[in-house]
Amino acid sequence: MMTRAYSELYLEDAMNNLGEAFDYAANACNMDKDLFMSFFINTDMSYSFERGNPMVIAGMSGTELVQKTLAKCGYRTDFPDPLDMLVPTKDFWCGWILAYAQWSTGYTFRRITKIITIKEIETLYPTLHEAPEERFVDMLKRREKAENLETNLRVLRVNKGISQAELARRTGVSLRSIQQYEQKQKDINKAQALTLYNLAKEFDCSVEALMEI
Repeated sequence: MMTRAYSELYLEDAMNNLGEAFDYAANACNMDKDLFMSFFINTDMSYSFERGNPMVIAGMSGTELVQKTLAKCGYRTDFPDPLDMLVPTKDFWCGWILAYAQWSTGYTFRRITKIITIKEIETLYPTLHEAPEERFVDMLKRREKAENLETNLRVLRVNKGISQAELARRTGVSLRSIQQYEQKQKDINKAQALTLYNLAKEFDCSVEALMEI
């Protein structure tokens, strides 16, 4: 069983505070949430939050969390008044679910934001904000796994020691298509027969060796 960085007793406070922080940064400070997150990650505030420092996750409000983070970065020292939040916003949800995901996975915030940006998290609000929090965590883990798995095409190309541009020249497959196949933006399993034949011929392998299961 995974050992959490801090007790579940503090989790609700942590989620509410990071949610309030995102809401305040976006709607009081008119700040891009990804920009705020980059400041947060590059200070000791995120380190303390990840490890469940009670002074950070429960001992200050989300508004104070933003103010201290931005002051540490020298971004600003004049701050608008706290917001009177009557109904949680999508901005609040972004911080709220991010705090849960960090606690649940044990990932650092830096690692999480390499998997998914805050803007991308925001797009999930309509479908996930009323769903169990673990659905977001499961999505995050699946996304990380998919991004870390190299495609068969990339492995074959790298092992042969040729660039994407050289592979395109040798096979007649467009450079853009090769890039998309390697980044899984296009499904190589659905490529035209001639494309698969030319790639397989270049690597002296079967068509099946190019396919992704």
